[in-house]
Amino acid sequence: MFNLHIQRAVDVIRDGGVIAYPTEAVWGLGCDPFNEKAVRRLLALKSRAEEKGLILITGQMEQVVPVIASLSEEQAARVLSSWPGPVTWLIPDLWQTPVWIKGSFNSIAIRVTEHPIVAKITAKYGAPIISTSANPSKRPAAKSLLRVRQYFDSQLDYIVPGALGGLHKPSQIIDVGTAAIVRR
Repeated sequence: MFNLHIQRAVDVIRDGGVIAYPTEAVWGLGCDPFNEKAVRRLLALKSRAEEKGLILITGQMEQVVPVIASLSEEQAARVLSSWPGPVTWLIPDLWQTPVWIKGSFNSIAIRVTEHPIVAKITAKYGAPIISTSANPSKRPAAKSLLRVRQYFDSQLDYIVPGALGGLHKPSQIIDVGTAAIVRR
């Protein structure tokens, strides 16, 4: 049954839809990061400004190899030592990532998670997906399936059932260049 949910989520993402799914600490919204229409729809659902940028998430280290290849050995070692785990890194964007992903920044935010649902979705999908908290702007992040439904009701294309990972706060965000913690 679980694999049917994963397959359904992947099909929805491939079709340009927006899904909700559990992450380490809160429910997330996701879609294909390179489908501009899907990302803009997700931003509209959240009432989130494009300038803020979005996080890319995956459960597969091999999917981030091109992103970390441009880092120094020391930076790459620091990043790799934190993954998989609840650390999002801001990495200089050398790939001309679309503005609807990186916002007004010169970096992209990416995380390799160990949450089994996200890991299975991204493994089956074959690439990272968008990960942003499932909540309208300025509202608390959804920590339950009920809250996801209260916030978004039938506006989502699919909700992947499952449990949160047990953390109490969203992922820490660190700038790889400066080692500054942007979000604790």
